[in-house]
Amino acid sequence: MTTIFAMKRRDFLKTATTAGAGLVLGIYLPEKVLGNVMAAHPDPVTPPEPFAPNAWLRIAPSGEVTITLAKSEMGQGVYTALPMIVAEELDADWSKVHVEQALADGKYGGMGTGGSTSVRTSWEPLRMAGAAGRAMLIAAAAKKWGVDPSTCETEPGFVHHRLSGRSVSYGDLAEEASKLPVPEKPKLKYPKDFRIVGKRTLRLDTPDKVGGKAVFGMDVRVPGMLYGAIARPPVFGAKLVSFNDAGAKKIEGVIAVRQVPEGVAVFADNTWSAFQGRDALSITWDEGPNAGLTSAKIEEWLVAASNKPGAVAEETGDAMKALKASYKKIDAVYDAPFLAHATMEPMNCTADVRKDHCVVWAPTQDPQGVQRSAASIAGLKPEQVTVHTTYLGGGFGRRYDHDFTNEAIHCSMEIGAPVKVTWTREDDMRFGKYRPVSRHLLSGGLDARGNLESLTHKIVAPSIGDQQQPGSLKGGVDHSAVEGAVEIPYDIPNLRVEFLLAPTPVPIWFWRSVYPSQNVFALECFIDELAVAAKKDPLAFRLGLAEKSPRMKEVLKAVAERSGWGSPLPAGRFRGIACAPPAFFRTYVAHAVEISVASGNTIRVHRVVSAVDCGTAINPETVEAQIEGSIVYGLSAALKGQITIDKGRVVQGNFDDYPLLTIDEMPAIEVHIIPSAETPSGTGEPGLPPIAPAVANAIFAATGQRVRQMPFRLES
Repeated sequence: MTTIFAMKRRDFLKTATTAGAGLVLGIYLPEKVLGNVMAAHPDPVTPPEPFAPNAWLRIAPSGEVTITLAKSEMGQGVYTALPMIVAEELDADWSKVHVEQALADGKYGGMGTGGSTSVRTSWEPLRMAGAAGRAMLIAAAAKKWGVDPSTCETEPGFVHHRLSGRSVSYGDLAEEASKLPVPEKPKLKYPKDFRIVGKRTLRLDTPDKVGGKAVFGMDVRVPGMLYGAIARPPVFGAKLVSFNDAGAKKIEGVIAVRQVPEGVAVFADNTWSAFQGRDALSITWDEGPNAGLTSAKIEEWLVAASNKPGAVAEETGDAMKALKASYKKIDAVYDAPFLAHATMEPMNCTADVRKDHCVVWAPTQDPQGVQRSAASIAGLKPEQVTVHTTYLGGGFGRRYDHDFTNEAIHCSMEIGAPVKVTWTREDDMRFGKYRPVSRHLLSGGLDARGNLESLTHKIVAPSIGDQQQPGSLKGGVDHSAVEGAVEIPYDIPNLRVEFLLAPTPVPIWFWRSVYPSQNVFALECFIDELAVAAKKDPLAFRLGLAEKSPRMKEVLKAVAERSGWGSPLPAGRFRGIACAPPAFFRTYVAHAVEISVASGNTIRVHRVVSAVDCGTAINPETVEAQIEGSIVYGLSAALKGQITIDKGRVVQGNFDDYPLLTIDEMPAIEVHIIPSAETPSGTGEPGLPPIAPAVANAIFAATGQRVRQMPFRLES
């Protein structure tokens, strides 16, 4: 076997020839995401398959097409969308396409799955990879027939010669094609010729999930495996003083109790015994300086910090001067709480640490980060750590962290056996990391005709980046913390956005759409307040501001038309509208909602109409599902979600006190995708930020009350 690796952009496609194995194409993605897949071949003469890039194409003599991907599948549909891109340009027979999960390998670069980046960063290279494969198959067929390649064309899984009517399958051409040079600039298809991209396609991972074959982290079983549960410090920053394990050792199934860096670990021959043993421990903690921390104190810190000047994140014109000279000035303050990720599969990880090797099975969004972390903990080289990425029962950013995987590694090292550490729902809720709390101070100035002349937005919040690496902010601004507030699609002559760091001891982390989920809430609610002050329709006001953003105007017009904006509603129903800047996701979204407010000030969302411009929609089924999921997640946060702190502890513990939207509360959702030939952009997160302000604006239409704090509560 000959394996060729080249990192130059022009040579990102390379072939590896294997006797009888067909055509293998390596694909270099922008992040250099690569996986190590070593599959045993039944023929003892044939050596193992080579290392391959993060997403690579293998065509077997049988015609089966296998694509190995290094992105994590957590429900977002990446296992189908990325193969669709390759299969489209390859002109593959979709019924013969299969997907394999890559193993992590540090030398291949980042494999992280987050920020709604999987499709948009893979679009061009995956198209080129498929197109190169198609060109090579055509060349192989032309050589076989002794004809000009220009007289050949492809059909799904076949090369066809137009003049003679001859056809040959990809499988029959694969070995010969692998001997040909890879074209540097393969011709891409015109979108009008797409057969797969843009078509509603059933997901490749669904059959295994429905049939129970899919392996999530919770499903991992390893010979000789023990089960671990950890008693963690109850207060942020608390330290272990001592523990008595006599009660734990009386529990049937408990094998050992050991101190680990995260707390006290109980090892058992089953999960339930590990949990019971942990509950029977007697532990003394030094609760430290945060034992008196409460949500009220954190709010006091935010309010006090709000009086200080912030660091300028974006400035156009002179907003402060324009505000003073404005005909009418409006001020408002908005607040957003800490939120938990509440993934349906609690955190878990299985690790087996040996003297010279470590194997990890984890539902992780960052397999190579896990690999590096495991190597550091175990004193190994990254190449001595194998990370198997399982399916994820939800990620939402939470599984980009390595705390839960580090625990399993520490436990395996401590006990000298493979260990599966499982978190309970209460562990997940009380010992995780949270979406940051924030406070927003906005001021707007209108002229005599109701035109918006100036806007200021001060964001007061802790910084994820600063918490991970104190002092890392440049110029006092966390640029991720101002996403959704800067580079907005509104044309405002005088605009000033500030960021003011307000650190807290509460651990914070990336959460679905993170800061835009807060910044857009404040901004879009305030835009509605300004529209009312200007005595203008909220939709018309936005359209007037978006003159220089045609894509935003398009989604606003589409959602207005589809929702019947301005038309009469049934008695007791009220509408609200909001949109979201493209921010990091590069996607334009607008929502229009219909709500009612019942006795007892119960808010009910009946209908959500969404318009989305995500560029080329690879799989409309997945796009719709992602927007729908964002809406449900965002509604849960807006109407119910809140993590509170008392005595240095998280109060909430399960879905009884941290409730999610239930099926009977689910609104009817319509998602309308704007046709576009633009490069694909993200869809996993951009549907979330505008849902809370759309509902808040509808609440004002219904009651005349402005709700400026999540979760929404109406005054009696």
